[in-house]
Amino acid sequence: MKYIALILALFLSACSTKTYERTQTKIITIKSPKIKFSDVGYLRNSDKSIELELFVAGKCVERIAINHLVCVSDGCKSKSAFNEEYLSSAYPEDTMQNLLLSHPIYGGKNMQKTADGFEQKIQDSKVDISYKVSAHAVLFKDRKNGIIFSIKDLDE
Repeated sequence: MKYIALILALFLSACSTKTYERTQTKIITIKSPKIKFSDVGYLRNSDKSIELELFVAGKCVERIAINHLVCVSDGCKSKSAFNEEYLSSAYPEDTMQNLLLSHPIYGGKNMQKTADGFEQKIQDSKVDISYKVSAHAVLFKDRKNGIIFSIKDLDE
């Protein structure tokens, strides 16, 4: 019986350990119905997962981890459930992940290349999105849902 408990403990501790290949310090601004934040954050990612740690006065106030689920201080939820609660239910489920990785959203819809990145403008009955990605910044604004998401390099 004690061998089963030991194997179970090792298995559970291995699942909680994350190794991130890249860590970046960023200035993060988020304005959404549930999160209002503007300060320094750490963005960590590997091939399979992303983690955003938000700090105020040197103290971690929120951690958002994304792999097949999105985990926050309230617990883990599906990507679509996260969007519904924290952003907008109108967004595709991979929106937060794409914002953090500076990837196109909505499958690249209306994407225009720029000198150092791209821009997207998406408008329909549920969203009015302006999304700009450059070498040192990401800016996402949805006027219909009152959402702003900005990531800037610390040294810019």
